[in-house]
Amino acid sequence: MPNFFEPYTWNYMLERNPPRSYSVADYHEILCPRADYPAFLTPYLELPLLTRLKGIGLLCGTDWTKLYRNRFYYSRFDHSVGVALIIWHFTHDKAQTLAGLLHDVSTPVFSHVSDFRKGDALTQTATEEPNELLIRNDAQLARLLAADGLTADQVCDYHNYPVADNEIPQLSADRLEYMYPSGMALDGSWTYEEIRRTYGDLRVLTNEEGLPELGFATPEIATEYTGHFCLIGHILQLNEDKLCLHMLGQIMNLAVEEGIVREEDFMTLSEAEIIKKIDDEMSGSQQLRSLYRTFREMTSIVHSQGKLAGHFCVNLRVKLRYINPLVQLSDGSVRRIREVSPKADKIITDFLAWEDTPFGCVKLL
Repeated sequence: MPNFFEPYTWNYMLERNPPRSYSVADYHEILCPRADYPAFLTPYLELPLLTRLKGIGLLCGTDWTKLYRNRFYYSRFDHSVGVALIIWHFTHDKAQTLAGLLHDVSTPVFSHVSDFRKGDALTQTATEEPNELLIRNDAQLARLLAADGLTADQVCDYHNYPVADNEIPQLSADRLEYMYPSGMALDGSWTYEEIRRTYGDLRVLTNEEGLPELGFATPEIATEYTGHFCLIGHILQLNEDKLCLHMLGQIMNLAVEEGIVREEDFMTLSEAEIIKKIDDEMSGSQQLRSLYRTFREMTSIVHSQGKLAGHFCVNLRVKLRYINPLVQLSDGSVRRIREVSPKADKIITDFLAWEDTPFGCVKLL
């Protein structure tokens, strides 16, 4: 039987859905209706610690290359708010909600490109390391927490709260949130109706370890969501995505080596400001100019069995983003969707088995 993902090439994925109009505000209202909005969040959203994230895209620098056709801009700030709204919707717990809001404050420009720069394409966790330190050392945040009767200990690590974060292939607020806007932006594959239907079916269930975990009330909806999630995860497994993130990482490394940007710029400037610095000060090496021009202008790549002369090529294993969510059955029992849905099992099995060609290459300009 052919692999489920075989027909889903880059161009097919990005072109298969019609143009759609999206609004961050409308999407966030699905996550948490206005009547239930956690007003206590408002002063936190003004913190420089968080507002910096408005200049960082969720989609790891892909807004800056023609290889992608991203349909709208969604920032790390938007993502952080979305995660907080999901957690509040399901827990009404201030500490958990704020931990979710603050979980990405250490994210540098171009997000997970920083992990590729550091050789961490497989786990993509290197950007998380300074997060706790930034939270503990922010005086403005400390004052707001004290006013809410909270401490930094309660909000500095969202990994402490299973509804907020857990390990793949479980479903968490973070994982749930980033795949909705990723699908909206990358290939226009989520409609508001689909988001409402899948999100509205979620419950806090108890998993095999006795911990709370987001899961579904309906096997059919769990299967639908699993397939949709894995298709978006498939985009992130294609050589186009690997090449783009790795190339941008190499560009940033060279820009630092040649004095065009400084390491601290990645935590203080926006992506637009970094791009402008490179555009304005492009007096670096031929290698940097060629890589940067190729990154900005490329519209396709070559899938190959080996390296190609005159091309930038990648051969990488990256983080697998998929889920095997919980579902509550009619008898009240809770199972993983793979156990009860042959369709979901086939999708997950094929996702894990699928491989792109060994190399992805693009001709250097």
